[in-house]
Amino acid sequence: MSVATVMVYVDPAQQAEEQVRVARSVAAKFEASVIGVSASAIEPDFVAEGVIIQETTTEDIKRMKTELAEKERWFRDVVGLPAGRVAWRWNLEYPLDYLANEARAADLVVLKSSYRKVDPYRLIDPAEAVLRMGRPTVLVPEHVHELQADRIVIGWKDTREARLAVHDALPFLKRASRVSIVEICTSNEQDAARRRVRDVAAHLGRHRVKAETDVRVHMAESDAHQLVRVAKDQGADLIVTGAYGHSRLGEWVFGGMTRGLLDEAPFCLMMSH
Repeated sequence: MSVATVMVYVDPAQQAEEQVRVARSVAAKFEASVIGVSASAIEPDFVAEGVIIQETTTEDIKRMKTELAEKERWFRDVVGLPAGRVAWRWNLEYPLDYLANEARAADLVVLKSSYRKVDPYRLIDPAEAVLRMGRPTVLVPEHVHELQADRIVIGWKDTREARLAVHDALPFLKRASRVSIVEICTSNEQDAARRRVRDVAAHLGRHRVKAETDVRVHMAESDAHQLVRVAKDQGADLIVTGAYGHSRLGEWVFGGMTRGLLDEAPFCLMMSH
């Protein structure tokens, strides 16, 4: 895999620049192009006491289109790359549906790791996005404006998702000065875990990535907290891991480890599903 195009979602009313600046830093690292994506959905009419209530007026739609089009200037100013390497796409559509479709044009997608409120008409649920897009995703917490990815921790689990995540992260791993493969297991699994992470390290070595291995035993703290602590101790600014989730009552949700990393990690996560 190579990174030639980075896509980033922008909330139409967004003022914070974190994930856009991270997208710019990734694009600069790989001399890639950046595509900004934004969308707002028109809220449907509803019926009250037999009367159809129109929530969105013609003026509202005009304002929404203007807001989305004008956000391009803000986006291009923040990205600060030559015009030929920056594109802007917008539509009146549910943001998650629009982003999931447009992701076909990207090698990597950058998102905020969380939103304080649920608004499917304007915002992206990062859990559902990662599980739907079919693209590796960098999730950016608040107050992070750059991704150096010089020291990387791989949160290993012997699953399809983790294998895909390591493959997708190869462009970053090849440029890192330190890569650590960490598996957290039960005490009676340590020998098998050591064999697994040694296999991953050997595989990466054939791609000219020198990686350390580290097997840890489950502790009283959550696995997510333990992995974040390891990454902090190593001075890492990126954790690479598979994204694990399932559908519940029509909604995609992350599993415990994945959700824990999103809630606790003070640096970027790169996830694949």
